[in-house]
Amino acid sequence: MASQWQNFLRNLGEWRGSFTTIDADGCLRDSSPSVLTLASEDEDRLVRFGLKRWPAGTTMAAVGGPVEGAGEPSRAFEQEYRTLGRQVVFFASGAFNKGSLQVAPNTPFGGEFGFIGGNRRHRLVQLYSEAGSFDQLVLIREFRAGSDATECAPTSADQLLGSWSGQSATISADWPEPTLSDCQLQIGAADLDGLRLLPDGGFCRLPQRVSHREAFVLEGGWLPAPGRVERLIRRYDGTGAWLSASHEVLTRN
Repeated sequence: MASQWQNFLRNLGEWRGSFTTIDADGCLRDSSPSVLTLASEDEDRLVRFGLKRWPAGTTMAAVGGPVEGAGEPSRAFEQEYRTLGRQVVFFASGAFNKGSLQVAPNTPFGGEFGFIGGNRRHRLVQLYSEAGSFDQLVLIREFRAGSDATECAPTSADQLLGSWSGQSATISADWPEPTLSDCQLQIGAADLDGLRLLPDGGFCRLPQRVSHREAFVLEGGWLPAPGRVERLIRRYDGTGAWLSASHEVLTRN
């Protein structure tokens, strides 16, 4: 079974895309072009992370990122990784889930759901205010540089309704090795209540408030191809502590 680090390495490459803010009412706001790079060195024992973002309104290329000659980025960040922190877990496909380890009073809270398939990455960040109320989403659509990858269609209810089956991998806070199991999912009209349907085959389900006094679950999903759905689920206990994260890969029955 591949290690967390080996699964992380499945994300290596240059990814050209955009960061789009979605407010609490579901309205798409500003989009800013981005270029993210993950490059390995020292026989894959070191990964260099770099992220450049351009101002909202900068013209984007057809496959993401800024057009040629867009000028200098407005934000740039670099970091080196030799190990991974407890706040992030990677699964066999390279999909990952990252988030706060503990809900705390007067502290912002958030979780990230990252999916990867071929020359595409689809990421979603769920953000909460210091008071624990849902604030906004950030949708990140990325395409491998030099590829002909295209964006998925916006998610519709018809794409999700029905019976699904596949496999689930679960990693708990106190044990990093995944537990594998078969899983079934039945989605009816009533199950769509509270589900947010997003561009690029995305969807999510989230509580309107998070608290260190009540258990809750965050969920992000992606439809990378017709008849295939992936879900990342992050669970917190009644004290607001992170419990586990699961990655489900399902096909329509």
